[in-house]
Amino acid sequence: MEYVNLGRTGLKVSPLCLGTMNFGPQTTEEDSFAIMDRALELGINFFDTANVYGWKMGEGVTENIVGRWFAQGGGRRERTVIATKFHGKMGEWPNEGMQSALHIRRACDASLKRLQTDYIDIFQAHHIGRETPFEEFWEAMDILRRQGKIIYVGSSNYAGWHIAKAQESAARKGMLGLVSEQSHYNLLTRKVELEVLPACEDYGLGVIPWSPLAGGLLGGVLRKIDKGRSASENMVKELDKHRGKIEQYEAFCDELGEDPAHVGLAWLLTRPAVTAPIIGPRTLDQLDGTMRTLEIELDDKVLARLDEIFPGHRTAPEDYAW
Repeated sequence: MEYVNLGRTGLKVSPLCLGTMNFGPQTTEEDSFAIMDRALELGINFFDTANVYGWKMGEGVTENIVGRWFAQGGGRRERTVIATKFHGKMGEWPNEGMQSALHIRRACDASLKRLQTDYIDIFQAHHIGRETPFEEFWEAMDILRRQGKIIYVGSSNYAGWHIAKAQESAARKGMLGLVSEQSHYNLLTRKVELEVLPACEDYGLGVIPWSPLAGGLLGGVLRKIDKGRSASENMVKELDKHRGKIEQYEAFCDELGEDPAHVGLAWLLTRPAVTAPIIGPRTLDQLDGTMRTLEIELDDKVLARLDEIFPGHRTAPEDYAW
């Protein structure tokens, strides 16, 4: 495994990030433990979770699974860079969601308890907190960092101007600011190329793409649907919307002799500012197969063909102005 720096930091992480959103709802605890153990064996040291994963309000189902895995010892916690997120509702009472300083503090303490750890490596805002000024946000983060409860701060689903505003606010306090941004980014969804990626590149944030395979559309969906898999109503609807592009893409991947999922992930690793796409394997076989991604090299000709199938964006404002 060749590790990379997370953005401008000295933190070394694997170029694939293990997403845990399936742990609990779709993957049993026993299988989740096996996947996390195997990830470490493969050299994947970067795990991502969130307090709302598990989708039972206030329970933190997935964080609890990760915490019980850490509790087994064997260097599991020490070898893992754990990133978790806050923002979503964890209860019906006021201040049990969003980004007031009060909720940030409570959310951190609750995640620490569920994860059975003394500190969180990267504490991430799951969305922009429109009601909270960044002065309050950074004051809360500064206190948590001084208390030794968090090391780095990241964002998710921020617009480019949110990143700029956050970084300038942090700079006024003499703080490091954001070190990472989780964005919805894949061959089909490329709007972040307008302003988010340029902002991250300029401010030195490592981009962690979520849904890197567009919910399965870029994972060889045509052959799976033909075999009766991935045939949910929503998947069929999305496929109908993009069928022409997906047919071209899968045919091109066949020409390359590569799995569409691996090509989609390998493409993301060629993008500016991208550190590690989030993979969400439900089985050990899926995890093992994903490692092929790190062996694929996409030359300029291949990248140009992918741009033809899935047109992207230039940096704003040149994308739409002179």
